[in-house]
Amino acid sequence: MHNETGEKPLTIQELAENTKRRVEDIAEEFRQGFEFIMNYPKSVTFFGSTKSKPEDFYYQKAEKLAGMIVRKLHYSVITGGGPGIMEAANKGAYEAGGNSLGLTIELPQGQLTNRYVTSTVGFHHFFSRKVCLSFCAEAYIFLPGGFGTLDEFTEILTLVQTGKIRRVPIVLVGLEYWKPILQFFKDTLLKEKMVDAEDLDLFTLTDDEEEIMEIVSKSPVEIMNNRNLATPQGGSKSKSVAEGPLNRFFRW
Repeated sequence: MHNETGEKPLTIQELAENTKRRVEDIAEEFRQGFEFIMNYPKSVTFFGSTKSKPEDFYYQKAEKLAGMIVRKLHYSVITGGGPGIMEAANKGAYEAGGNSLGLTIELPQGQLTNRYVTSTVGFHHFFSRKVCLSFCAEAYIFLPGGFGTLDEFTEILTLVQTGKIRRVPIVLVGLEYWKPILQFFKDTLLKEKMVDAEDLDLFTLTDDEEEIMEIVSKSPVEIMNNRNLATPQGGSKSKSVAEGPLNRFFRW
């Protein structure tokens, strides 16, 4: 018996085997992503539009901010490794001589990795990449972007709001872009009691670069040298993710 596509349907055993294989692939992707990030004890993650060009104001803003974070605070810069704001932040970190990291994604047309990334880890699944992008940075900086940026902003905001990750600075850069969105939060979400007033204090809206430096510098570095889950040369096998320092960030 065949289905509508002409393909023979999977047996229960085949379905179970395929499911097991998929889960193992996803688990391995998470392991590689976590181990990659944990090699960099202090980091800031940048989010923003893929469409931003080098001549655009916010591209230049992201580039400058990333450079300042590397030079003044000696933090690594993490992005999705692609074009636009991601490229700008990687460029700023790269030209400042710092760690310019990219968590890239497989796409049908290939991985679009910008040339300013010094080290990368690749993902097949968007959701595992998204988790790793939101994993234990010391701050998250959001510049203007589209649906993806808004999705990432509201997800991290929700994780902090619900206590699923520790509270870390969430900085929105671009006053004119973010003001209408935040006004909606106040005029609709807060008015309709969909959020609490204190929820609107979980992020900071500012274009002031020195203020951003101060916010990032005051964020505690929780993992320090325990961040690396990889097995050291000549050492013993590392702990599992659930047993290691990740449990200090996620409430499993």
